[in-house]
Amino acid sequence: MNRISSAATRSLLTRRGFGIAWAGAMISALAGPRVARAGGAALSIGYQKNGSLLVLKEQGTLEKRFKSEGVAVSWHEFPSGPPLLEALNAGAVDFGATGDTPPLFAQAAGAELVYVAYQPVPGNNSAVLVHDDGPIHTLADLKGKRVGFTKGSSAHNVIVQVLRHARLSYGDIKPFYLQPPDAAAAFRQGAIDAWSIWDPFYAIAEREPGTRVLTSAVGIAPSNSFFLASRAYTAKNPAIVTAVIEETTRVTTWIGAHQDELARLMTAATGVPLDIQRIAAARGNYDTGLMTDAVVAQQQGIADVFFDLHLLPTKIRVSDAVWRPAA
Repeated sequence: MNRISSAATRSLLTRRGFGIAWAGAMISALAGPRVARAGGAALSIGYQKNGSLLVLKEQGTLEKRFKSEGVAVSWHEFPSGPPLLEALNAGAVDFGATGDTPPLFAQAAGAELVYVAYQPVPGNNSAVLVHDDGPIHTLADLKGKRVGFTKGSSAHNVIVQVLRHARLSYGDIKPFYLQPPDAAAAFRQGAIDAWSIWDPFYAIAEREPGTRVLTSAVGIAPSNSFFLASRAYTAKNPAIVTAVIEETTRVTTWIGAHQDELARLMTAATGVPLDIQRIAAARGNYDTGLMTDAVVAQQQGIADVFFDLHLLPTKIRVSDAVWRPAA
């Protein structure tokens, strides 16, 4: 059976050096230059190969905006949210975007980060995938099965919420904590029975023979993705952080009217075929807003669930890590 074996998947998952070892090397490599540039105006952004920050990077508008102010912008790619926030906490990057769950784990670990803005995520760009010829046909069939996902990622929250929806406990599955490339390989080889994953990996996988979507996160795990920044950097450079949010908001407006151009930009940046990126682009939600009490409460609800499941080592207050810009 051919499961997630396309050249597009191999290109996206392997040629860019994804993985935990890579993330550690990236943090080490970035930490040195940070000392050298600390005396000047600079902004280091961590991004993934999707979303508004990728568009912002490819369009180069942030560099144009900051040119007259002498702010140097650098971009650093990460495979998922957890290693990106590790780099942010280590002082290797100043700003980045992740799904809902990574900042909870980072805050519980004492990371000095702040939420600065959010994007609603209805859930149609995340899913739990299974083998078409496998034994899983309903959510209840996940009981006792091997489920792969990235620990502390948005996919982690999706599987937690899927289990709650099916009236199963977290202990009813056998979790396999894997970064996307390792999860893809494990799924292809039959080493895991199900895979919780986000776009564009989801869009690639669902097009492959032998793969079936058990459920998307729609109606099960609606949430938000977040823009986060170093607490110290934000306190020192509020105008720079505000400018990044303004430019990201401009990008989201552009995306709404240029879906096909977005897909083409994503294809050029990732090597994923255009037809697949069109699917991922259409499923994304790119509206951007400053943090609200309702968003904080929703994020707190996720944090409380993860603490109750003993997945977070300590109870946290999301509101302690929310940046409230001056009027």
